[in-house]
Amino acid sequence: MHPMLNIAVKAARRAGNIINRASQDLDLLTVRSKSHNEFVSEVDHAAEQAIVETLLAAYPDHAILAEERGRQGHSDYVWIIDPLDGTTNFLHGFPQYAVSIAQSHRGVLTHAVVYDPTRNELFTASRGRGAFLNDRRIRVSRRTKLAEALIGTGFPFRELSFLEPYLKIFGDLLPRTAGLRRPGSAALDLAYVAAGRYDGFFEAGLKPWDMAAGALLILEAGGLIADFQGEDGYLESGNVVGGNPKVFAQLLQVIQAHTRRT
Repeated sequence: MHPMLNIAVKAARRAGNIINRASQDLDLLTVRSKSHNEFVSEVDHAAEQAIVETLLAAYPDHAILAEERGRQGHSDYVWIIDPLDGTTNFLHGFPQYAVSIAQSHRGVLTHAVVYDPTRNELFTASRGRGAFLNDRRIRVSRRTKLAEALIGTGFPFRELSFLEPYLKIFGDLLPRTAGLRRPGSAALDLAYVAAGRYDGFFEAGLKPWDMAAGALLILEAGGLIADFQGEDGYLESGNVVGGNPKVFAQLLQVIQAHTRRT
């Protein structure tokens, strides 16, 4: 394992321990609302603190882009961090959330960790070295037909202006797929595409820290990932579609039918 990835894994596990301990006493947590449907707890902050401390102890000159503290430092190396993706699930005791840590070097994603502390599942990838789940190589699924595909998604809770086209896409996909799932942690959803548990995934209005690690996992597992134009701008636009190559193409087609600017 690359030394930088190793440090990221250490950071993710430290955050996971904090999250697991807090999940035993959810009633004691202090929570505030950031915006509609978006919550932050002291656990998000404590987990982020543990991650940033671990990374900066090893690489003090690297830059940080993290959900709760924003951007700090200037470097070609940037760590993109979501300390707890799926906070709303976590606060309800719904066991679907993850720690997401990615590194980009001069704008190129180089290392990725998505850690699910409730299942102790560790997804990792380094550019050009493949994707792994708990040290076992993972690949995207082999399904070729949208009709047989299980597709993950997330409701556009931040981008309510996108709700109308989203619901049209949803309605279009429902009869044309094997099923749609919406568990509530984009980082884990993307990792599941990489592991072949989903055949595809799409969501709008995400932040870079929701998807940076998951994007590299998918690419290293042999999948494709893009924005709704089919280009590379997903980290900027927040709109993302991913999947195995065959399902990705069919999924993108359905999405584009409802999102093309006329």
